Amino acid sequence: MNNHASDEISFRLLDELAKEPLITQRALAARLEIAVGLVNAYLKKLYKKGYLKIKNLPRNRIKYILTPHGLSEKARLTYNYIHRSINYLREVRQRIDSTYASMEKSGVKNVLLWGDNEVAELCYISTRGLPIKIVGIIDNQKKDSGFFGLRIYSVEDIKSIDWDAILISSISDDAVGSIKQLNISPEKIYYLE
Repeated sequence: MNNHASDEISFRLLDELAKEPLITQRALAARLEIAVGLVNAYLKKLYKKGYLKIKNLPRNRIKYILTPHGLSEKARLTYNYIHRSINYLREVRQRIDSTYASMEKSGVKNVLLWGDNEVAELCYISTRGLPIKIVGIIDNQKKDSGFFGLRIYSVEDIKSIDWDAILISSISDDAVGSIKQLNISPEKIYYLE
């Protein structure tokens, strides 16, 4: 496991323990979506480094207390996490801008976004001031709620929408399969460059 992944798990554990010191390892594992054994290993590591105190309570309960050294480590990990996140967002924004520049050169005006995730939100926000308009969102898991006031369409609706290009903002096996089945010209499909 690389340092970023290890730091992220440590950060998330310290964050959860700061919020709820009387939490079980099973509950921590569920919140972090990792194995209970991995939670246990990380808690032992954090304890050995002096970031946590462990207090045994009646009925086999445990209370995790962040030490001053643990609070300092949590602050350091928070800073690193925010720094990585900002760099990631900056990189995604540059890719979006580059893709929109290619679309503009090709005369694309009306765009369908494929996927309604955070990257799609950045794609939508990035159209401000451009001659490109997001006309809708395609999502295989069609939802009733809109996306920034735009309608979320199912794949079956694609023929009834006026669009010049599709911008793939979410790649999943479902999306790739659906795109292939639609027999859309490759020149009309854009990926974040």
